[in-house]
Amino acid sequence: MSDARLLLPDFLLIVLGFVLCRYTALNRSVWDGAERLVYYLLFPVLLFTSVLRSPLDFGSTAPLALSGLAVVAAGIVLSLSLARLPGVDARMHASGAQVAFRFNSYVALALADKLAGAAGVTWTAMLVAVCVPLCNFGAVWSLARHGGHGFWREIARNPLIISTLGGLAANLLGLRLEDPVGPALNRIGQAALPLGLMAVGAGLQLGGLRESPGLASALLGIRHAVLPLLALGLVMLLGLPPAQQAIVVAFASMPTASSCYVLAARMGGNGPYVAGLVTVSTLLGMASIPLWLAALRAL
Repeated sequence: MSDARLLLPDFLLIVLGFVLCRYTALNRSVWDGAERLVYYLLFPVLLFTSVLRSPLDFGSTAPLALSGLAVVAAGIVLSLSLARLPGVDARMHASGAQVAFRFNSYVALALADKLAGAAGVTWTAMLVAVCVPLCNFGAVWSLARHGGHGFWREIARNPLIISTLGGLAANLLGLRLEDPVGPALNRIGQAALPLGLMAVGAGLQLGGLRESPGLASALLGIRHAVLPLLALGLVMLLGLPPAQQAIVVAFASMPTASSCYVLAARMGGNGPYVAGLVTVSTLLGMASIPLWLAALRAL
């Protein structure tokens, strides 16, 4: 099955969310609540349970984790450096910088199982565990600095950081979730992927990009061209096994996180602009992930 067909079920859920929001009684007011449910409950539970049950074999997965961290760190440095360019609006940049280095974990986890089975999900959970805190530190720092919010207060309240670090701590302490708590949390987490993907579709919009198209092009170029190219070089340089190479390249090619919009809107950024960036990044991801995976196989 081709990479494009592997992605098709997930992107059909995104299209379904768009159609439901635009053309049925399940309008924007319904999806505002759904987004908050996914962001504050379902997805944190998914992250916590995924990290908790993932074997943390740092010896064999260290190159994988280092590759992911290097990709995210490069994205943060490149996106924040755009603020120094002449004519870049400070509020637009503070709102949109996160788009260049954050990734859609819903799509990443859904695709990982198709690319490498249970091992792929474990590797992706590891990438999420080590990269989500760094991504959110970068995103919150940019918005907090511009909007006058307390950086550490925002970090301490971020549900994705809390759940990821909580899962890591519980895993390292050897804690396990017994019946009935474990199965209940697993079922809550399983709801995050389909509902999260539909919420991405419900939030698709393009109008906000008219305000700063040049900055948008630069941010999306980092997200969909520079970071996947860097990942290709890293997996070859570090000599990762072929299956892990595919996971890292797919990870670097992901569309940006749909929660970028939620974070920007909640912290006083330009929500419509970020929504437009998320929309274009999601659409670009349909083409960029198969293309970069094909490039990996060709090397």
